[in-house]
Amino acid sequence: MIHTLEPDDRTLHGHFSRDRPPVLTVDPGDTVVFRTLDSGWGLEPHGAGPWRPRREIERGPDDDGHALTGPVAIRGAAPGLTLAVEIGALVPAAHGACLAGGWPSPWNERLGVVGDGVVHAYTLDAVTMTGTSSLGRTVKLRPFLGVLGMPPDEPGIHSTIPPRVTGGNLDCRELVSGSTLYLPIGPRRAVQHGRRPRRTGRRPGFGHRDRVPDGAGRADVPAAR
Repeated sequence: MIHTLEPDDRTLHGHFSRDRPPVLTVDPGDTVVFRTLDSGWGLEPHGAGPWRPRREIERGPDDDGHALTGPVAIRGAAPGLTLAVEIGALVPAAHGACLAGGWPSPWNERLGVVGDGVVHAYTLDAVTMTGTSSLGRTVKLRPFLGVLGMPPDEPGIHSTIPPRVTGGNLDCRELVSGSTLYLPIGPRRAVQHGRRPRRTGRRPGFGHRDRVPDGAGRADVPAAR
């Protein structure tokens, strides 16, 4: 069965929590099509040049992380099993951006952009899979998943920033279309949260399998085949 989730008041959140109720429950093998915001909750594209504020969705202090769509629960998931997520088409939206500067870090200090943020804005073409910057440079697109995973098996609100054994901010550039991510299921039910920066797409398969060796996440990616 194919399900669709849109980014709205019911599905959007900026944290991980095992206590957040799922907005959708699926059977193993079902497909879920997600449409997402960019990671910064934007309602409009970034403008090129010096960073300047844009319209973003207002949210509370518990939702100050990446804009996630979900969560999704999988029937039959049980402790000791493995959540298998097959990643289908990753379709870019019409725009994107690269941001640098605006905060202290070794990279920003090296580039001299600690105090002032800089934006390279891109127009994205989902047919040719290319992006053209505001400076006229065209690059090839190879979309991958940014944040994908289950909440830690602990009460409370958890940040979307760090990667964990249960997934999270993996930022693995090999998690492209055709990949399968395997995550160990903890004592609670399997609940899937997802974020795709500035993209829409499909994850065509949720399932649960035997235990992952050593309790750590694994991935089957096209580059390793």
